[in-house]
Amino acid sequence: MKKSDHLFEERVANRLSARAFLRGGDAFHLVRASVESRRPKGLISRDFPILLWIQNGRVRLHLENERIDLVEGDVVFLRVTDAHALQARAEETLAVLLVLAPQLVDEIAARHRALRGRFFWSDAPSPARVHRDIRQLAALNQAALRLDRSRRDAHEAEAFLLPFLATLLDGVSALPPEAPSWLARACAAAEDPKTFREGAAGFARAAGRAHPHVSRTTRRFLGKSPSEIINAQRMAYAARRLTSTSDSLAEIAADCGIPNLSHFHKLFRSHHGVTPQRYRRAHQRDLVQPS
Repeated sequence: MKKSDHLFEERVANRLSARAFLRGGDAFHLVRASVESRRPKGLISRDFPILLWIQNGRVRLHLENERIDLVEGDVVFLRVTDAHALQARAEETLAVLLVLAPQLVDEIAARHRALRGRFFWSDAPSPARVHRDIRQLAALNQAALRLDRSRRDAHEAEAFLLPFLATLLDGVSALPPEAPSWLARACAAAEDPKTFREGAAGFARAAGRAHPHVSRTTRRFLGKSPSEIINAQRMAYAARRLTSTSDSLAEIAADCGIPNLSHFHKLFRSHHGVTPQRYRRAHQRDLVQPS
C-alpha cells in the first residue's frame, strides 16, 4: 500500500478529521487502497462518513463490536459513529473509500425523506451494507472514475451519490428499514417484466425463499400479498406502455404476463379507475389533439 493511501497504520491512535482530507471546501476525497493482510493495530475513529466498497478480493471489516467479512461488490455505509479498520483476506485486495463532507450527507437526508433511516442515516447497530453484482459494480466504478476527474464540490458529489442511492431504493421505498434485505431485492426485481410476467412465483424466486414465508413477510411489512405486489407492478408497466407506445391492448396485456384480456381490463380498472382505452386517451392522445 502506498503511504498516501494508508488510512490505518500511522494514525491508529488518532481521531481523523475531515479537515485533513477535505481541503479548501472540498466535498469529497476518493481513495483506492490495496489492503494489507496483517491485523490492524486498532480502529480508526473519525468525524466524517465513508462510502466503502470492495473492488477486488475479500476484506475483513473490523468494527468496535463485530467483524464483517466482505467480498467483491460489497458496499458499506460507514457512519461517523462506525470506528473501523480493514484487513485483507485474499491476495490483490483493493478497496475504494469515498470520504464525504458531513454537512453534505446531512443536507441530502434533509431533502430526501426516502433516505431517512437507511444507508448513512440508519440507526441500526451495524453499518448498512448492500451488494452489487458484476454489472452494477462496473457501473459504480465507472461513476467513481468520472467523480475522481470532476470538481470537488457538492454538486459533483451529489451527481454521484443520488443516482446510486436511487438504484438502491428501487423497490424499497415503501419498506421500513428493519425489513429483510431479501424482501427489498424481491421488490426491486418485481419491477422487471422478466419477474412480474411469472406472477407471484417470480416474486418468490427473486426472494430466494419459500412461497409461504415470502407471503407472510410481505403481509407483515407491506400489508400486501406477493400477487398484489406483482399486479401493482404489472399495472404500472401497462400504464407506461399505454402512454408511450401505440401497442395494442392485447400486446401490452401479454407482455404483462396476463394473456386473458378480460382479466387485464378488470385489473387495470381496479388500479387506475378507468379502462385502458380511456387511460390512453386521457394521458396520451389528449396531449396531442383535443378529443
